[in-house]
Amino acid sequence: MPGSESNLVSLHEDVTNVTSDLSEMKISDEKGSVEKRTMTLIEKNGYHDSVYINAAKIFQSIRTEKCKEGILVRYGDDSASPMMTFKDEYSQYVSHELAFSALKYQDLLEEILLDSCVYPCQSIPDELTSLLVVMLYDLQDRKFQAREICDEEESVPEVRKIEHYLNSFRTKLAAALARWRVKHDALSIEYILPETIRKQEQRASALPLCVWINTLKISLEDLFSDLKKKGFTRVESVSDFDRYTYCVDQHCYDVLFFPSSLKEELLNLDLFADCKLLLQDKSRSLAVHSAQALLNAGDDVIVAHVGSHLTIAHISALTIHSMSRIFVCGVKSSAKADELRNLFSHMGCKNIHLLHEDFTEIGLTDLRIQEAKVILLLPQCSALGVGNPIDFILNEHRDAGLLRDLFRGSVSEDKLSIMAERQLNELMHAMKFNEVQAIVYCTCSIYPEENELVVKKALEFGVEENQVQPYRIIPPVFSTSSNSEPSTETFFKMEPSEVSSGCFLAVLAREGHRIIFPPADEKQYMLT
Repeated sequence: MPGSESNLVSLHEDVTNVTSDLSEMKISDEKGSVEKRTMTLIEKNGYHDSVYINAAKIFQSIRTEKCKEGILVRYGDDSASPMMTFKDEYSQYVSHELAFSALKYQDLLEEILLDSCVYPCQSIPDELTSLLVVMLYDLQDRKFQAREICDEEESVPEVRKIEHYLNSFRTKLAAALARWRVKHDALSIEYILPETIRKQEQRASALPLCVWINTLKISLEDLFSDLKKKGFTRVESVSDFDRYTYCVDQHCYDVLFFPSSLKEELLNLDLFADCKLLLQDKSRSLAVHSAQALLNAGDDVIVAHVGSHLTIAHISALTIHSMSRIFVCGVKSSAKADELRNLFSHMGCKNIHLLHEDFTEIGLTDLRIQEAKVILLLPQCSALGVGNPIDFILNEHRDAGLLRDLFRGSVSEDKLSIMAERQLNELMHAMKFNEVQAIVYCTCSIYPEENELVVKKALEFGVEENQVQPYRIIPPVFSTSSNSEPSTETFFKMEPSEVSSGCFLAVLAREGHRIIFPPADEKQYMLT
């Protein structure tokens, strides 16, 4: 990363003047992400102690393992799953964000600790090394300024100990960072990020906010009227965005996009507090609309994974007037069931039924699901196509290991093989239900092994089983406007970009069932 002579002079001045000008030294995540800027605005003076503890636990589970012979910075044992309690959704988000930042810059943070002779320290046990690294990242991100501590905040002794230790060596730490910048002629810490991460963050920074309208709480007309009163202007597409604007998605009539810069303001609107607008990736809305389009009045739906409660609520909203019931598999505990019922009640959902069994444990003749005609299958996948990984992890109840895969830019062949095998087994199980007429299969994966290949193998399985009515692939239908034409593509795919996350969607329907496309003013088609 070449730089000018004046840049080098500036870097050397940073070293010589580090004591008098600490405020100019920082690790700044220069990705331009609105997510990052928003969090900085909210917590520019640091986080609560609980955030650091949880971030350290997450980082401990996803950090990069080094060869034992060359280990210079030692971490404690991470064999046990970390137990975390989050104060609220915001704390949960920033804990994951802080852990991911520490992962991205792990090598540099360790180098700063060693170069400044701040590490090793006999008074800091290995079990606190993750906390040391996480808090070092945050300290430098705050320009080495002291954290403002609220009087009502509950203190955590380990956090206060590490904080005091780092603060006592701020000058040495800042000097080590300045030396690193001189050595690498780097004006930005982004210099060391892998290209895959830089591209992912560039996409994430530009990704519009995607929300769907909860018609159980508000009509489309009232929602548009409310947005107009709040000063928002409707435009044709994301290319027309200009501050307080929004547009309707081209595929789903109840999905809206807003400029990413408005996230903080949007989430503070009463529309979100009242669950009238809900923030969720478009891929889930595509899957939900595809499933709803296959239903006749009174047909039930099986949701194979509990996943995100937002996805379940969305299909509930789309089917509430058709007398359909939504059966959700894999709600293992009574506590989880109570949590979901409270969420669904708050969102206005009334046609959801929770099943304890995993999807593959549901018997083919189970009397509860005999009226189910459509299965919505959103399996666990590598998810490397998602635009905002932290939102995805929290919404979809995924483990933070996804952050490690995103940092690497790939998943291991063994992990990919295991996931693809599980996905195939679930899809083949779905095809065994005699009364089911269609299956919607959707992932956020970029790998054919989890997408086309899984579907094709499942269809081959159906032929081998000599099913009386084998499945075939049909184009998914999305109806946003009255003049929309059915897709002619077999699979629906979106590549990760600056306007959308990656998505793969396939619709499988029984042979022998004729697809009837409705008049232009209807928003679904039916299988007969």
